[in-house]
Amino acid sequence: MDTETDITAADTSRPPGTRPSPRPSGRRYFAWHFAEMVIAMIVGMLLFGQVWEAVSPLLGWSDALARADLAAMVMATDMTLGMTIWMRVRGHDWPGIAEMGAAMFVPYLVLLVPFWTGALSGDGLMAGGHLLMLPAMLVAMLLRREEYGRPHRQPARPEPPADAGRRRRITAWLVHRWPSWLALVITIDSWGSSSAPPPWMLVILAGAYLAIGAARKHLREPGVLALQLGVFAVYVALAAVATAVGGNLSLYLVAAGWLAHAGWDIIHHRADRVVPRAYAEACIVIDTVIGVTILLMLW
Repeated sequence: MDTETDITAADTSRPPGTRPSPRPSGRRYFAWHFAEMVIAMIVGMLLFGQVWEAVSPLLGWSDALARADLAAMVMATDMTLGMTIWMRVRGHDWPGIAEMGAAMFVPYLVLLVPFWTGALSGDGLMAGGHLLMLPAMLVAMLLRREEYGRPHRQPARPEPPADAGRRRRITAWLVHRWPSWLALVITIDSWGSSSAPPPWMLVILAGAYLAIGAARKHLREPGVLALQLGVFAVYVALAAVATAVGGNLSLYLVAAGWLAHAGWDIIHHRADRVVPRAYAEACIVIDTVIGVTILLMLW
């Protein structure tokens, strides 16, 4: 009787003639969990790899980390750190995180034996570890299929309403800012680079807005095409002058062009016009990083 009452109440909660909205299947959640952890793994490898490169010369570890076996273990550690941080953000418990971490280390540990015996090269160790890591992660997920086949659960310990709300807001903000995180990963090599993009890249920088705006048919709006063409002409002139003067002055002009374009990105991001907001957000980070690193190189 209670069941029938519940069904009736559930049915009357929807307008007549409508169907309940379909819920994502367990397979979709499972695939999404896997994709998130692979992305977190790659981000961890890139971010923490830069930390090792900066710290190892100071500690005198450069020669040791040049060995393929130690480099492989360091890389596995970097990927595991990135994956661990994201799994904790998503509310996974420590036993599940430990199992996933083991899945990321075991492939390298297995391949160390043939590497030490000379049956496997250093490149083979790196490539094989990466190749075997994905099915190992999949096995770890299948052992907890129920956990990975549903939405990200909350931590086992109940949180006060204020803490729970703050946690959700932080998680939502982190997820919503994915263009910025992606841009940081893309530009991570720039911080240690001793070179600058050539001046002609400024033309591509401004021309991308024209191409994307035309594809999205936003240039038909009043005044938009004229404004975009004007900015494009300025960047063509800036690239020409930077090419002609050469030397440090050229680098200062190129840096100014990239930083100025970051401001142009901010305007478009706030207005949500011409280019997608995600594209504008990523470009804000990329243009700022490149402009700042050029100035740091000059100074």
